[in-house]
Amino acid sequence: MVTFFQMVSTLEELKEEAKNKLPKHVGLIIDGNRRWAKKRNLDINFGHLVGYENLKKRLFDFFEAGIHYLSLYALSLENVRKRNTEELEYIYKIMIKAVDTVVNESIVKDEKVKFNVIGRLSLLPPKAREKILQLIDFTKDHDQNFINLCIMYDGHEEIVDAVKSIINDGVKPEKVDAKLIKSYLYTKNFPNLDYIIRTGMDDGARISGFLLWDSSYAEFKFRKELWPDYNKDMIIQDLLDYSKRSRRMGK
Repeated sequence: MVTFFQMVSTLEELKEEAKNKLPKHVGLIIDGNRRWAKKRNLDINFGHLVGYENLKKRLFDFFEAGIHYLSLYALSLENVRKRNTEELEYIYKIMIKAVDTVVNESIVKDEKVKFNVIGRLSLLPPKAREKILQLIDFTKDHDQNFINLCIMYDGHEEIVDAVKSIINDGVKPEKVDAKLIKSYLYTKNFPNLDYIIRTGMDDGARISGFLLWDSSYAEFKFRKELWPDYNKDMIIQDLLDYSKRSRRMGK
């Protein structure tokens, strides 16, 4: 028996089938690199490398599907606290490699991809922080596709930082509303999330502090598959799933 999902097998078919029903802003919690490596008795760092290589491919699948805003939970503050020094140093090396790849990648220029990086960037090692700032500057004039990288990020801390800034600016209490708070968030230039996809979720359903303010009315998709195994067919399935949902937005 052929299922509906099997009938749509390409991104072009997806766009035709789900016309005007796809999310504008998708959040990706890319979980499972370490477990993917452990299952294969491989070095954990190799799992991070394979996850990074997969991420490069999947980003442009989303763009090809017509999704122009992507937010990626790349490195949380919680992960930094739990990981050992050797693993973190390898992750920072991947970040540096990723920036060098982006600045030399013609497709980033052709697709006018703008990178925004949010989180406590001051906690990054100097070389990694310098590279991140280089990435932001290199793509600052791009205006077609947007990638929000959450690095050294925690959703509670984002809201705490926004509240501190509001207080420091002397904003009167009666002027504080949801719109004003949004203007003080790291994500002030991004629309609210429509859809969050999390991989590697085989023991529950949670978002681990990911863009808490912006996810209040988001739809969720939790997959057991680990991030290195997440592929184009799964993207098509997940976006089709979203297009069939009825979003009431609190009504």
